[in-house]
This record gives sequence, structure tokens and C-alpha cells, in this order.
Amino acid sequence: TAGVDTFFLIFAGALVFMMQAGFAMLCAGSVRQKNVKNIMLKNLLDACGGAIGFYTVGFGFAYGGDDTTDKTFIGNSYFALRDYTNYAGFFFQFAFAATAATIVAGTVAERCKMSAYLCYSLFLTGFVYPVVVRSVWSSNGFLSAFSEDPFQGVGTVDFAGSGVVHMTGGLTALIAAIVLGPRKGRFYDEDGNPLETPVSFPAHSVALQILGTFILWFGWYGFNPGSA
Repeated sequence: TAGVDTFFLIFAGALVFMMQAGFAMLCAGSVRQKNVKNIMLKNLLDACGGAIGFYTVGFGFAYGGDDTTDKTFIGNSYFALRDYTNYAGFFFQFAFAATAATIVAGTVAERCKMSAYLCYSLFLTGFVYPVVVRSVWSSNGFLSAFSEDPFQGVGTVDFAGSGVVHMTGGLTALIAAIVLGPRKGRFYDEDGNPLETPVSFPAHSVALQILGTFILWFGWYGFNPGSA
């Protein structure tokens, strides 16, 4: 029934959103103690900034304009959920968007300004991620297998976001790491001279790392089954 389907989607979306806590614990345990508050706030910004970006324009760019069969780069409707009533579906998609954004948090840990990170979170969930979603998951996407004229006759099938979510987040993280470079004092001294031996920055809490790992593991039971 429609009620059971809606409940299942909301429950699966809640499990996916719970992965935010897993990422937060994993990142908090992996950094030095002095930077725990900073990385925790960045994970919170992913959820809050991601919600704003995806709600206002991101979801519309990803799935708007589904009243036509033409292949388009981005959507042109459903901004701020205007004329869209499947709120459970939106919530599930938002949880995915927030996950894509928070993948980068650990990569830029201890070396990214808060204001820059908020701008990144808004831009990724508001434009970058939705464009990738549009191309693969929307029936109007140029790579979509759900199109009337699929790419190369078959299109691209991404069941639960291995490419759409994780490749997007991973490539973004790689670019961010290249732009920011290593943490200060890790490979170079204060004058910019290379150190003979890299300085070790050990994680401060293995317990938080394991807790975060298990929360992420649990969240996967919403990620894949919810996509079904």
C-alpha cells in the first residue's frame, strides 16, 4: 500500500541521514583533540547547508522538468518543492545529497576555513551533485537508462549511488585535498622547508572511530534497501 511504501522510504531515509552521525564520530576520532569541535561543526554544516542548497535549487536541478521527454542538462522546476508533493521522496534524496557532501569532511579535516566549507557544502548540494543526479537518475538525463532514448542503447544504471554519490564526493574530496595541500607541520616546517621525517598526527580516539564505523554500517541498511 501507499502508506507502507511511504513509511519504508522515510525509515530508509532516516537511516541514511543517521550516517551523518557516523561520519561525525569517525572524523572526530580521526583528528587531533584540539580540532574535534571544528570537524564536528563542519559535519553539522553539511546537514544544514546541504538541506538549504538541495531544498532551494538542488532538487529542482536534479528532477525538475519531468513533464517532458527531452534530455536536459538541469531541471527547471520544483525549486523549493514548488508543485512537488512527494515529500518522502524528497527527504530520501536529500539524505543522499547530504551524504555526498559529508564525504569531503574527513579529507579537508584540520585545514579548511569554516566559511569556505559552508560555501562548498551549499554549492555541492545546490548544483554539482544535482547535475550528476540529473544525468543518471532522472529520465531526462543524457546518461539515464530510464530515458526513451538511453545512452548507447542501454544507458547508465547506478542502483544506490556508487557513482552518483560516492564518486562525486570522492572526486570532490580529491580536488579539495590537492587545492589545500597537507596539514601544516606534517611534511614542512614553519619556514616551508621539507622535514626529513613527516610528523605523526595520531588519531585521538579509536573508540569514536569504531563507533562511527558501526553507525555508518548500520546506515547502509537504509542506503541500499531504500533504493530498491
